[in-house]
Amino acid sequence: MAEAQASYPSLKGKGVVVTGGASGIGRAIAESFAEQGARVAVLDMDEKAGKALEDWHSDFIRFFPTDVSDTGRLAEAIGEAAKTFGRLDILVANAANDTRHTIEELTPELWDEAMAVNLKHQFFAAKAAFPHLKKSGGSVICMGSISWLNNTTGMPAYTVAKAGIHGLVRTLAVLWGEHKIRVNAVLPGWTMTERQQTLWVDEAAEALMDEAQALPGRVMPHDIANAVLFLGSDQAAMITKQAIVVDAGWV
Repeated sequence: MAEAQASYPSLKGKGVVVTGGASGIGRAIAESFAEQGARVAVLDMDEKAGKALEDWHSDFIRFFPTDVSDTGRLAEAIGEAAKTFGRLDILVANAANDTRHTIEELTPELWDEAMAVNLKHQFFAAKAAFPHLKKSGGSVICMGSISWLNNTTGMPAYTVAKAGIHGLVRTLAVLWGEHKIRVNAVLPGWTMTERQQTLWVDEAAEALMDEAQALPGRVMPHDIANAVLFLGSDQAAMITKQAIVVDAGWV
């Protein structure tokens, strides 16, 4: 389970969808909502991890096998979650693929794949959730990235997609505000998930973080989950069209 968080009574009993929620930041978010007494639908391609997560937290978490780049299946899974819980109050569009790549490696097909996971799915997940969220007001939280703010160049398609999330958030916040739906973004810094530590965090990366961050230490998945919980709660009732950066002061 994630480290202990503040208690948000308004989250108890809420219906939550977390895309890409079987591992990494998404898992920390899903577990954190479960700790608050919310019912959480995890949408992910990793069936082994998703089913294990559901087994560990069977009272609060349900796993729905989903390739978020399959727009039809994405909408279907969100509908299934809303039906299972009898409500849907919060969508966390978290799924992403930050595989490193160069401009030279990018083909039109790889570009489209990157957009499908990192940007397109966020729009169509929100669109599918909208009929449920507007019943009593709700919260959409899109996971961005500081990569487009700190001169990251090693994954251009990913960086472009993450920058686009800000236009999406600001547009939906205006369009859906009359329904009391809040739409915000959370921008993680370099977060120490198992994937990051296995693939990319080496001595040079550690030195870069030491130099770039204003705060010592490392950004952990539960640090991101803390910001997401707040935005999903009633304590953020008048916050919309915003981006919260959780990066230890990198940007």
